[in-house]
Amino acid sequence: MGVAAAPGFFRGIGGYVEAWSENAGAPLDLECAVLHRSVPDFASDPWYALYVRSRHEKTVENSLKSKGYNVFSPSYRTKRKRVDRIAEIEVALFPGYVFCQFDPSKRLPILMTPGVVGVVGRGNRPEPVDEKEIASIRTLALAGHPVQPWPFLRSGQRIRMQSGPLTGAEGIFLHIQDEYHLIVSLSLLQRAVSVVIEKDAVAPLFSGEIGDNSL
Repeated sequence: MGVAAAPGFFRGIGGYVEAWSENAGAPLDLECAVLHRSVPDFASDPWYALYVRSRHEKTVENSLKSKGYNVFSPSYRTKRKRVDRIAEIEVALFPGYVFCQFDPSKRLPILMTPGVVGVVGRGNRPEPVDEKEIASIRTLALAGHPVQPWPFLRSGQRIRMQSGPLTGAEGIFLHIQDEYHLIVSLSLLQRAVSVVIEKDAVAPLFSGEIGDNSL
Protein backbone atom coordinates (compact mmCIF):
# COMPACT_ATOMS: atom_id res chain seq x y z
CA MET A 1 0.00 0.00 0.00
CA GLY A 2 1.37 3.41 -0.91
CA VAL A 3 1.62 6.18 1.65
CA ALA A 4 0.96 9.83 0.80
CA ALA A 5 3.64 11.22 3.09
CA ALA A 6 6.88 10.34 4.80
CA PRO A 7 7.54 11.17 8.46
CA GLY A 8 10.34 13.30 9.82
CA PHE A 9 11.15 14.92 13.14
CA PHE A 10 12.41 18.36 14.10
CA ARG A 11 12.88 20.25 17.31
CA GLY A 12 9.87 22.31 18.45
CA ILE A 13 8.77 24.11 21.60
CA GLY A 14 8.48 21.60 24.43
CA GLY A 15 10.26 18.76 22.61
CA TYR A 16 10.48 17.16 19.21
CA VAL A 17 7.68 17.56 16.71
CA GLU A 18 6.72 14.82 14.30
CA ALA A 19 6.10 16.29 10.84
CA TRP A 20 4.63 14.73 7.73
CA SER A 21 5.02 16.11 4.25
CA GLU A 22 1.78 16.90 2.40
CA ASN A 23 3.28 16.00 -1.00
CA ALA A 24 1.51 13.06 -2.54
CA GLY A 25 3.45 9.86 -3.08
CA ALA A 26 2.16 6.56 -4.40
CA PRO A 27 -1.65 6.10 -4.65
CA LEU A 28 -3.41 5.20 -1.42
CA ASP A 29 -5.33 1.97 -1.06
CA LEU A 30 -8.98 3.11 -1.18
CA GLU A 31 -10.14 0.51 1.32
CA CYS A 32 -7.51 1.67 3.79
CA ALA A 33 -8.44 5.32 3.21
CA VAL A 34 -12.08 4.59 4.00
CA LEU A 35 -10.98 2.81 7.17
CA HIS A 36 -9.02 5.87 8.29
CA ARG A 37 -12.05 8.10 7.72
CA SER A 38 -14.11 5.99 10.11
CA VAL A 39 -13.63 7.90 13.38
CA PRO A 40 -14.16 5.98 16.64
CA ASP A 41 -15.18 7.28 20.05
CA PHE A 42 -12.26 9.33 21.44
CA ALA A 43 -13.65 9.96 24.93
CA SER A 44 -11.09 7.68 26.61
CA ASP A 45 -8.10 8.76 24.49
CA PRO A 46 -5.43 11.17 25.81
CA TRP A 47 -5.18 14.79 24.66
CA TYR A 48 -2.25 15.71 22.43
CA ALA A 49 -0.88 19.05 21.28
CA LEU A 50 -0.75 19.48 17.51
CA TYR A 51 1.80 21.84 16.06
CA VAL A 52 0.01 23.81 13.31
CA ARG A 53 0.90 26.47 10.79
CA SER A 54 0.83 30.11 11.84
CA ARG A 55 -2.73 31.46 12.17
CA HIS A 56 -4.24 28.10 11.21
CA GLU A 57 -5.51 27.23 14.69
CA LYS A 58 -9.23 27.74 13.97
CA THR A 59 -8.98 26.24 10.48
CA VAL A 60 -7.44 23.05 11.88
CA GLU A 61 -9.92 22.98 14.77
CA ASN A 62 -12.90 23.17 12.40
CA SER A 63 -11.44 20.55 10.04
CA LEU A 64 -10.84 18.06 12.84
CA LYS A 65 -14.28 18.70 14.33
CA SER A 66 -15.82 17.87 10.95
CA LYS A 67 -14.00 14.51 11.12
CA GLY A 68 -15.55 13.79 14.52
CA TYR A 69 -12.54 14.47 16.75
CA ASN A 70 -12.68 16.18 20.13
CA VAL A 71 -10.56 19.26 19.50
CA PHE A 72 -9.82 22.40 21.49
CA SER A 73 -8.22 25.69 20.41
CA PRO A 74 -8.81 28.32 23.11
CA SER A 75 -8.59 32.03 22.31
CA TYR A 76 -8.79 35.36 24.10
CA ARG A 77 -9.63 38.95 23.19
CA THR A 78 -6.96 41.62 23.31
CA LYS A 79 -6.54 45.21 22.17
CA ARG A 80 -4.09 46.08 19.40
CA LYS A 81 -3.07 49.56 18.32
CA ARG A 82 -3.89 50.47 14.72
CA VAL A 83 -2.92 53.58 12.79
CA ASP A 84 -6.16 55.41 13.58
CA ARG A 85 -7.72 53.43 16.43
CA ILE A 86 -7.46 50.74 19.07
CA ALA A 87 -8.98 47.48 17.81
CA GLU A 88 -10.09 44.50 19.88
CA ILE A 89 -9.23 41.21 18.22
CA GLU A 90 -9.42 37.49 19.04
CA VAL A 91 -6.06 35.74 19.34
CA ALA A 92 -5.11 32.10 19.95
CA LEU A 93 -4.25 31.49 23.61
CA PHE A 94 -1.55 29.03 22.50
CA PRO A 95 -0.36 30.32 19.10
CA GLY A 96 0.71 27.52 16.79
CA TYR A 97 -0.99 24.76 18.77
CA VAL A 98 -4.32 22.92 18.74
CA PHE A 99 -5.29 20.26 21.27
CA CYS A 100 -6.90 17.05 20.06
CA GLN A 101 -8.03 13.79 21.66
CA PHE A 102 -7.08 10.70 19.67
CA ASP A 103 -5.38 7.31 19.58
CA PRO A 104 -1.72 8.02 18.64
CA SER A 105 -1.49 4.73 16.73
CA LYS A 106 -4.23 6.01 14.38
CA ARG A 107 -3.00 9.56 13.84
CA LEU A 108 -2.62 9.49 10.03
CA PRO A 109 -5.96 11.28 9.35
CA ILE A 110 -4.87 14.05 11.73
CA LEU A 111 -1.42 14.42 10.16
CA MET A 112 -3.03 14.67 6.72
CA THR A 113 -5.32 17.53 7.82
CA PRO A 114 -4.38 20.80 6.03
CA GLY A 115 -2.50 23.10 8.39
CA VAL A 116 -1.24 20.35 10.74
CA VAL A 117 2.56 20.15 10.91
CA GLY A 118 2.87 17.36 13.47
CA VAL A 119 2.25 16.08 16.97
CA VAL A 120 4.29 17.46 19.86
CA GLY A 121 6.35 14.74 21.48
CA ARG A 122 9.81 13.54 22.41
CA GLY A 123 11.91 11.50 20.07
CA ASN A 124 9.62 9.79 17.59
CA ARG A 125 6.72 9.33 20.01
CA PRO A 126 3.82 11.75 20.58
CA GLU A 127 3.60 12.83 24.21
CA PRO A 128 0.13 13.43 25.73
CA VAL A 129 -0.72 16.63 27.56
CA ASP A 130 -1.05 16.17 31.31
CA GLU A 131 -4.66 15.17 32.03
CA LYS A 132 -5.15 17.55 34.98
CA GLU A 133 -3.52 20.46 33.17
CA ILE A 134 -5.66 20.21 30.03
CA ALA A 135 -8.78 19.77 32.20
CA SER A 136 -7.97 22.98 34.08
CA ILE A 137 -7.22 24.89 30.85
CA ARG A 138 -10.55 23.77 29.38
CA THR A 139 -12.38 24.78 32.56
CA LEU A 140 -10.88 28.27 32.41
CA ALA A 141 -11.52 28.77 28.72
CA LEU A 142 -15.11 27.50 28.79
CA ALA A 143 -16.14 29.37 31.95
CA GLY A 144 -16.49 32.69 30.11
CA HIS A 145 -14.00 34.55 32.30
CA PRO A 146 -11.39 36.79 30.63
CA VAL A 147 -8.10 34.89 30.28
CA GLN A 148 -4.70 35.89 28.97
CA PRO A 149 -1.31 34.27 28.28
CA TRP A 150 1.09 34.21 31.19
CA PRO A 151 4.81 33.41 31.55
CA PHE A 152 5.34 29.73 32.37
CA LEU A 153 5.98 29.18 36.08
CA ARG A 154 7.92 26.33 37.65
CA SER A 155 7.25 27.00 41.33
CA GLY A 156 4.73 28.66 43.61
CA GLN A 157 1.70 28.01 45.79
CA ARG A 158 -0.65 25.58 44.15
CA ILE A 159 -4.38 25.99 44.68
CA ARG A 160 -7.67 24.45 43.61
CA MET A 161 -10.82 26.46 42.90
CA GLN A 162 -13.51 25.25 45.29
CA SER A 163 -16.52 27.36 44.26
CA GLY A 164 -17.94 29.22 41.29
CA PRO A 165 -17.68 28.41 37.55
CA LEU A 166 -13.95 27.57 37.85
CA THR A 167 -14.53 24.83 40.46
CA GLY A 168 -11.98 22.04 40.13
CA ALA A 169 -9.38 24.06 38.20
CA GLU A 170 -5.89 23.81 39.71
CA GLY A 171 -2.93 26.11 39.33
CA ILE A 172 -0.73 28.68 41.03
CA PHE A 173 -2.11 31.51 43.14
CA LEU A 174 -0.64 35.00 42.65
CA HIS A 175 -1.51 38.39 44.12
CA ILE A 176 -0.78 41.08 41.52
CA GLN A 177 -1.44 44.67 42.54
CA ASP A 178 -5.07 44.64 43.74
CA GLU A 179 -6.10 41.42 41.97
CA TYR A 180 -5.82 37.71 42.65
CA HIS A 181 -4.86 35.43 39.76
CA LEU A 182 -5.00 31.71 39.06
CA ILE A 183 -2.11 30.67 36.80
CA VAL A 184 -2.63 27.37 34.95
CA SER A 185 0.36 25.89 33.14
CA LEU A 186 0.88 23.35 30.36
CA SER A 187 4.22 21.70 31.09
CA LEU A 188 4.55 20.05 27.67
CA LEU A 189 4.36 23.39 25.83
CA GLN A 190 5.97 25.46 28.61
CA ARG A 191 3.08 27.92 28.40
CA ALA A 192 0.62 29.27 30.98
CA VAL A 193 -2.58 31.32 31.17
CA SER A 194 -3.97 33.63 33.84
CA VAL A 195 -7.49 34.42 35.05
CA VAL A 196 -8.65 36.86 37.75
CA ILE A 197 -10.33 35.05 40.66
CA GLU A 198 -11.94 35.70 44.04
CA LYS A 199 -9.62 34.92 46.94
CA ASP A 200 -12.40 33.28 48.94
CA ALA A 201 -13.03 30.73 46.17
CA VAL A 202 -9.67 28.96 46.49
CA ALA A 203 -8.25 26.22 48.69
CA PRO A 204 -4.53 25.43 49.04
CA LEU A 205 -3.16 22.12 47.77
CA PHE A 206 -0.72 20.31 50.00
CA SER A 207 2.02 17.85 48.98
CA GLY A 208 -0.21 14.81 49.35
CA GLU A 209 -2.82 16.32 47.02
CA ILE A 210 -0.43 17.44 44.27
CA GLY A 211 0.38 15.12 41.38
CA ASP A 212 3.83 14.32 40.05
CA ASN A 213 3.84 17.37 37.77
CA SER A 214 5.95 20.25 39.02
CA LEU A 215 5.42 23.80 37.75
